[in-house]
Amino acid sequence: MSATQTPPSIVRFTSSSFSMRVIAAAIILLFFYYAAGVVITLLFSILLAYFLDPAVEFLEKFRLPRTLGAMVMVLLVIAVMAAVGYGLWTRVADFADDWPKYRALLQHVVTAVQSRIQGIDGNVSQMAPTAGAPSASPAPVDPSVVRTLIGSLSALLLEVTFMPFLVFFMLAEKRQVWHGTLQLFPASRRTQVKETLEDVRDVLRDYLAGMTVVTLLVMAASSLFFWSLGMEFPVLTGIVSGLLNMVPYMGAVLAWLPAFMIALAKWTTVGQFALIATVLVTIHVLALNLVAPKLVGRRVRLNAVAITISLLFWGWVWGGMGLVLAIPITATLRVICDHTESWKPIGRWLSD
Repeated sequence: MSATQTPPSIVRFTSSSFSMRVIAAAIILLFFYYAAGVVITLLFSILLAYFLDPAVEFLEKFRLPRTLGAMVMVLLVIAVMAAVGYGLWTRVADFADDWPKYRALLQHVVTAVQSRIQGIDGNVSQMAPTAGAPSASPAPVDPSVVRTLIGSLSALLLEVTFMPFLVFFMLAEKRQVWHGTLQLFPASRRTQVKETLEDVRDVLRDYLAGMTVVTLLVMAASSLFFWSLGMEFPVLTGIVSGLLNMVPYMGAVLAWLPAFMIALAKWTTVGQFALIATVLVTIHVLALNLVAPKLVGRRVRLNAVAITISLLFWGWVWGGMGLVLAIPITATLRVICDHTESWKPIGRWLSD
């Protein structure tokens, strides 16, 4: 009699455990969504700290204290970013001076497309009168949009301000943070956790180093291509193309838009725009399928389905920042699954 009562209790326990996991996952997702600024700042700081840690360890070999080495590397990154930002600012300022020309060209294109659409609509239906139609007045600016924009800029400024301090403390107190993290787990699991953290560190370092090289190669190849075509602002457009390469698959198409807008000032035929699209797709595809696997794929080991789903999910949660962070987050999840016995099937499904 008692043997027949055991299965229902097991079923109830399993169902309750699954429900609790779903609720916990929903709470974590809501936290990621509403605390996006905090979480994104923390994740970017962790990635940057992993990227700079080998340089700090190299400075330690010359008897430079770790705190001083961490400060040197953070200041060096700030200086490089300031120099790059200043160079980009001058290019953007030049582009802003020429913006009226490009705006007129874009308005001409939009007007031509609208005329085509209205022509098609007029051929399908003659019911809508065209004479005496009231002219559309410009829509007033919604104050809520202005407040949202100001809030977003303030949040971005706050994140950029906090990130150098976070990276510095992570680098300077690496051993204390590492030891404290291990103390959060039972003694019987600390060896497993240590191996997992070391694999995560290696994966993120390889990913960041590899993608940095790939991005620089795409920037150089795109800039050289735009320069050979005689386009205006070839370096600025090439930099945008390289940065978009950090978004797998979608970046190859998104890179068309700035190039097409610049090309409007010089070309009008479809064939010339098709040439730009073809060459850009070729550059991005070669970089992602030939160069990136040699530099990144050995450690990341994610299949195309997992990458696509992660891009969709994290892009939905965090927008553009989610597209950039999708691959590191998914690669970290794959490493954790590989070191957790009950999650190993998920790790095998994520692997290539």
